[in-house]
Amino acid sequence: MSTVTLPRWHWGDPESPRRALLVHGLGSSAQTTWRLSESLADAGWSATAVDLRGHGDAPRASRYRIEDIAGDLLGTRPEGDGPWQLVVGHSIGAAAGAQAAGTDAGWTERLVLLDPALQLDEAARQAVLAGQLANFDAATVESIAAQFPHWHPLDIEFRVRAVKAASRFALERMVLDNHDWDATAFVPHIAAPTLVIAADPDNGSMFAGEHAAAVLALNPLLELVVVPGAGHSVHRDAPDATVRHLLDWLRAGETP
Repeated sequence: MSTVTLPRWHWGDPESPRRALLVHGLGSSAQTTWRLSESLADAGWSATAVDLRGHGDAPRASRYRIEDIAGDLLGTRPEGDGPWQLVVGHSIGAAAGAQAAGTDAGWTERLVLLDPALQLDEAARQAVLAGQLANFDAATVESIAAQFPHWHPLDIEFRVRAVKAASRFALERMVLDNHDWDATAFVPHIAAPTLVIAADPDNGSMFAGEHAAAVLALNPLLELVVVPGAGHSVHRDAPDATVRHLLDWLRAGETP
């Protein structure tokens, strides 16, 4: 398995001892994490976001399995020594983050999974593929704004820019290469306190029902909060609530 070096974007004081890594989802980019990255920077964190393979300015590759993405993330370390103090991942970025954390306990001290796509069946995979390719072929500022009128203008702008900057091949292969899409086997091995911020089950959550209950039962370090009304992109649908849950959880875990 060949790893690639991921381009980095940064917010906040690079000298801060609290170092966070943010990982976007399919068809997005480092820039789409701007609200979370900015909020962490305002709270005193050094926030780094990466473009995943095949996305943004990242290298293109021939294979896009979740294990490949996790390998790239494990090769992404803070400047200097030591682990990340926090990793935040969305969707397939959360699945890869969970696999990375479950593979190497020294990679991050804390983990936040935003509506993680840990396990998808064939119907869900085909729906994801159709949506991604439709966006790649036809997304405009006007079409995304019509679909998500409550999104911040920057979220709309960055969504369109991200999908156009991604490789169409990568968008296809991130679904087709993962015919056995399932990262749940790594959950029991996660040694970091982990917060799952899930979308509303009535609004397309990928972490709900029996699946969510089964995953939570795998590891007592996992906690769950659900954002009412939010869809899969919880950080764009309900940014204030998502940031509040994130920062409250981080503060609650700080040593007095």
